[in-house]
Amino acid sequence: MGVSKVQEGANASVQPLDDSKSIEEVSVNEPSSVDLDLEYQPDWSSTPKSKASRFKQWFLGFVEVNHNQEGSIVDAFIYNRELRPVESSRRTWGWKHYVFFWISGTFNVNTWQISATGLQLGLKWWQSWICIWFGYLFVSTFVVLASRVGNVYHLSFPIACRVAFGTYFSLWVVLNRVVMACVWYSTMAYLGGQCVQLMLKAIFGTDLDRRFGNGIKNNNLDAFQLVSFIIYWIFSLPFLWFPPHKLRGIFAAKAFITPLGAFALLIWSVRKCGGSVDLGALNAGDDVSTSVKAWAVIRSIMSSMDNMSTLVLNAPDFSRFGRNKRAALWSQWISIPLCFGIISLLGIVCVSAAYTVYGVNYWSPLDILARYLQNYTSGDRAGVFLIAAVFAFDQLGANLSQNAIPAGTDMSALLPKFISIRRGSYICACLSLCICPWNLLASSSKFTTALSAYAVFLSAIAGVISADYYIVRKGYIDVLHCYSKKHNSYYKYNRCGTNWRAVIAYIVGIVPNFPGFLGSTGVHVPEGAMKVYYLNYFIGYLLGAIVYTALVYLFPVGGVPADTKITDFVWREQWVEVEDFDRRRQIFEKEA
Repeated sequence: MGVSKVQEGANASVQPLDDSKSIEEVSVNEPSSVDLDLEYQPDWSSTPKSKASRFKQWFLGFVEVNHNQEGSIVDAFIYNRELRPVESSRRTWGWKHYVFFWISGTFNVNTWQISATGLQLGLKWWQSWICIWFGYLFVSTFVVLASRVGNVYHLSFPIACRVAFGTYFSLWVVLNRVVMACVWYSTMAYLGGQCVQLMLKAIFGTDLDRRFGNGIKNNNLDAFQLVSFIIYWIFSLPFLWFPPHKLRGIFAAKAFITPLGAFALLIWSVRKCGGSVDLGALNAGDDVSTSVKAWAVIRSIMSSMDNMSTLVLNAPDFSRFGRNKRAALWSQWISIPLCFGIISLLGIVCVSAAYTVYGVNYWSPLDILARYLQNYTSGDRAGVFLIAAVFAFDQLGANLSQNAIPAGTDMSALLPKFISIRRGSYICACLSLCICPWNLLASSSKFTTALSAYAVFLSAIAGVISADYYIVRKGYIDVLHCYSKKHNSYYKYNRCGTNWRAVIAYIVGIVPNFPGFLGSTGVHVPEGAMKVYYLNYFIGYLLGAIVYTALVYLFPVGGVPADTKITDFVWREQWVEVEDFDRRRQIFEKEA
């Protein structure tokens, strides 16, 4: 369905485009006097004569990303080849690749410990397990909702968030996710380094760390731990070279290998305890009051959502590679709760089996493997080495999908003139060294709580974007306007390139949760503030969405299909093809 008219928005200057100017209708053969030569050759005839100027020009030319286009840094930010819509030749992901993607993302050290939250709060094992299912069912719903814009319009997150927040304010939204991606990359790489420690000890002896010596004056790090971390860090670097659409093979391999390692540890643990697994010994849930148990259930469900808050925003970065509009729909909605439910149950059984043997709850699979290694028989050594290697590969795949590629995509949006997705991924890896994860993880409970608490900020962003796409625009986006800085561009909104309605809704979504956020970092706050915070993702998401919808109702925005109101039950989403998008965009930009 062509959209011929556009509802008048807050900007009076926004003029409706006729069909010939929309991405669905622009003719490839449309005559134009515009020079459509996309090849850019620098003009070396004006080379400065001074050595300093020549060196500066050489250096900038060396570090500049070749987008085959001329223009300023702002022009590169508005449009570049890294963030252009994904054409059909790169849309190679079918439904099974998204299943592989989530299998590869769930079977890792972090996921293994999900059930610990509910158990430590006093829930029984089966209660904690049910909470995990519900928590990740909510997660899968939010992921599918966020994936739609990438799947149908083939846009990455940095471009998709321009629609709701505005062309220039989207920088702040993207920056939020860059920070989280870099910190999480660092911590997950350090966990990968712990896997390397087990592998080395399985080969050279459990006392290797003592024989290694230590010249580092840091209570949280010794030389052996640092070397193991660097080994893993170097091992992961080659995988950052591949573009996102070519990583499906890695995810497919990981989806096959990692479950084998997880089930191998399960079988080994059950055999060690002689098949006597006492799941009821994990806690004393019968002593918990009804009120305490109710809040434990809520916190257990919300912990699942908090840990996945960044991935909800990341969803368009991978859904844009879907072959069709259903590729990223049911595959993700079903596989996310299923995969997390299975791996959490494996974790519960293994923890219980280890408790039966040793009388200690080892929530991390790496702690269980370290205990098994103490016997140091040839079988134990081989088993620990192989399973630790699988978990190391797990961490690699999870870090690629959840942190490195999203960070690279976001950095390429922040400074596209000098950063590509590949360079951004390597910058993220380098920053992980500067973050010093060994210091962050020294007080792991407070650190992971504070890191998850960042969902307070991300949930409000996700709520605003979702309301804009599903309620306000009814699924309609004009892709050409996403890459334009013209004064009458729908998504520029004003001179500042900011949709003030989205900014206000974003802030309102944060405010109720902020006292609890401070409380999670150790600041004393009232108990009522903490209980509000326990529902942080729902409160931030829903409040941001409701406030944004109300503001748009009072102060309409442009770019909405004609004769379409917020209260109408209609759907304007259209699958678009973006072949020859460069030419179409140049024609669009040259027209008034």
